[in-house]
Amino acid sequence: MDCYQAAAVYADRIERQLRARNAWQAEPPPAGAFESQTAFFADTMTFYQWLQFVLVPRVREIVERRGQFPAKSSVGAYAVRELDGTDADGELIEALCAFDDFIERNGES
Repeated sequence: MDCYQAAAVYADRIERQLRARNAWQAEPPPAGAFESQTAFFADTMTFYQWLQFVLVPRVREIVERRGQFPAKSSVGAYAVRELDGTDADGELIEALCAFDDFIERNGES
């Protein structure tokens, strides 16, 4: 499996976890929510929204265009802080930490 196939698997895994938590939304946040300058758009979206409407589509776009992955990712670390104490999010946190490891191995040098 090449890195693009692996990235697609991570995007699908994250989506499955969001759906399992009933955190997948039918409608995106308002357009202004995407103009945030804050990490993870924390001032305009929930973490779940950011995953669904920013991270997953961005990963899929990189896969489709055979683009470059970022050099680093801290989404797993952020998930640990943001979702601390919610046992039901354990598998989502694991998926995001694994995604961080994947980015560290495959991102730009």
